[in-house]
Amino acid sequence: MTPLRDRIRSAWQGRISGCQLGKPVELLAMRQGWEALDAYLKGNDAFPLRDYVPAAEDSFVASIGLASCRGHITRSEPDDDINYTTLALLMLEEHGLALTTEDVARTWLLLLPAGATFTAERAAYRTLMHRAHEWFAQGAEPGFDLAECSDNPYSDWIGAQIRADLYGWVVPGRSALAADLARRDAALSHRGDGIHGATFVAALGAAIPDSSTLSAAVDLALEEVPVESETAAAVQLGRKHAGDPSAHETIRDCYRGLSPVHTVNNLALVVWALLSHPDDFGAAIGDAVAAGLDTDCNGATVGALWGLQGKAIPEAWTEPWQGRVGLSLAGYDELPLETLVDRTTALAEKLS
Repeated sequence: MTPLRDRIRSAWQGRISGCQLGKPVELLAMRQGWEALDAYLKGNDAFPLRDYVPAAEDSFVASIGLASCRGHITRSEPDDDINYTTLALLMLEEHGLALTTEDVARTWLLLLPAGATFTAERAAYRTLMHRAHEWFAQGAEPGFDLAECSDNPYSDWIGAQIRADLYGWVVPGRSALAADLARRDAALSHRGDGIHGATFVAALGAAIPDSSTLSAAVDLALEEVPVESETAAAVQLGRKHAGDPSAHETIRDCYRGLSPVHTVNNLALVVWALLSHPDDFGAAIGDAVAAGLDTDCNGATVGALWGLQGKAIPEAWTEPWQGRVGLSLAGYDELPLETLVDRTTALAEKLS
């Protein structure tokens, strides 16, 4: 049995490495489509994607993501995927299993810059800012219904899904509890499948350490989402095509017309990439990113879940960023990896 600390280190390393892999091509994939991403990778001898993305001279990728490209990485550059994982750690350190949606809202107002939020989170934040004076005038309780924050056009997009990982890391073997924590967080900005996707990811993270296979862990995690939901269907679609190297095209076709940052299309890719490569970290995050859609989010989620198996993340992925984790949170611009590992392990031991 892999020690808890080692699993948590691999989860952090996997999440950070997967995020940095997808970061420089995120806008290329979203703005110009998968075809442009595919052409860039193949045109620069980076397909299949098994290393950090190269920075072709004078390319769109180099102009916006050079610091996360191969040969230019000196640290993990700040990204919302890592901000939210760190926020979950900070919130659980303060509130433990009593964490509420109100606690999440207060933490955002105190620590999360509005400019570091997007889509559903930014819409929820805007509502919080408009109503915060009523809340703080009331003292401990908000002076308005927080459900107003999730009443936004992006409430079934991917934002809550990328906030959910750590809730599973710190309660291994307790998928229902991980799912419940993720729901409390997600409810601030999301509804429906936006919440279900977060619930599934957290539950899967908790299930992996005690499961004999990743597929068995998926079965446990599916118990935490409605059977008839689009989230459950997306998971089954990804699982159905595991091992098929061209299935990303089928998955994208199934969700043609959805936003590239919707929950369900990205979740299907996550499950497909993870189950396709349970023994090859580079292939798992590489295929997740090369499939397009929300590249940094999917790379990060696949990387963290892969790491929870207890297998070591190859040094080729971790050495470039030197244990330096960039953040854009109030009071936190960079933390050492080992500090995050120490604090997350201590939290998991406390919650057990």
